[in-house]
Amino acid sequence: MKLIKNTLLLVLSLVLFTACQKKETSPASGSPKKLVVVTTLFPLYDFARTIGGDKADVTLIIPPGVETHSFEPKPEDAVRVSKSDLFVFTNEDMEPWAVKFVGGVNSGKVTLVDSSKGVMFLKSGVADHAEKDHGGKNGKEHNHADGKDPHVWLDFDNARIMVENIAAAMVAKDPANKDYFNTNAAIAKKELKKLDDGFKSGLSTCSKRVILHGGHYTFGYLANRYGLQYVSASAVNADAEPTPAKLIALVKQVKAMNLKYVFSEELLSPRVSEMIAKEAGVSVLMLHGAHNIGREDSEQKTTFISLMNKNLTSLRTGLECR
Repeated sequence: MKLIKNTLLLVLSLVLFTACQKKETSPASGSPKKLVVVTTLFPLYDFARTIGGDKADVTLIIPPGVETHSFEPKPEDAVRVSKSDLFVFTNEDMEPWAVKFVGGVNSGKVTLVDSSKGVMFLKSGVADHAEKDHGGKNGKEHNHADGKDPHVWLDFDNARIMVENIAAAMVAKDPANKDYFNTNAAIAKKELKKLDDGFKSGLSTCSKRVILHGGHYTFGYLANRYGLQYVSASAVNADAEPTPAKLIALVKQVKAMNLKYVFSEELLSPRVSEMIAKEAGVSVLMLHGAHNIGREDSEQKTTFISLMNKNLTSLRTGLECR
């Protein structure tokens, strides 16, 4: 990480030096400068582009299809962030690199926005230390010593607060467009309220009340909000591998509860879910944590709302809702 930081600082120095040698190009006449916003995870990107509309240039720092938990910024990311007005991240548990990264490239222009300010945090339901002996690929771990679950956007009340935080940051940076940003934020919050109501109604008649997930601990907020039990094979660390004893216990649990489906997660290997399903004689359904999206979804302009509605369809099938 020290090598990465030094590289980023070197690149930034070169960028600043080059900027001093060239006259800065001003926006074309009649084309007001847009707010430049860089975000980390996909929900933040989708919220920010909805709020910013045609008055903000919003980009996602993580490329399509890249798994987010093990992401580390590259030198070109430092250049992009150094030129931005706002850098929006989820929280320090989700992106432990964000604060130091922005501090290392910040020339005083970039405002760091913690979108989780004021949200309700839950504890991670699976202790990270359970997988520490097994580690993750490349030896990387996320050590959530405080036990926080960082996937806060999957409680849609939290998502509405995140929208408010992003909108407030945009207004502070570009007060001339306050009404525009606030109007778009109100529309986004209304859509999230509609989504929440759909989940409440759609999951109220399920004969099964357990989400058994063969991946890392992602859907705790979603389960908690709608009165469901959530069981995952691994801890918050997406690279952690469950022990053989844990896998055997999960297979027994599927059979004991007479479940017909095990859930897997987009952009992560379905191997563990498929293993559990095969041993238990059941099927696998997909859920989307919305950390990031694939290239096809990116090209189709997929939204957070559409991903969550697909989740609702999968949940209604998997939990045998009437």
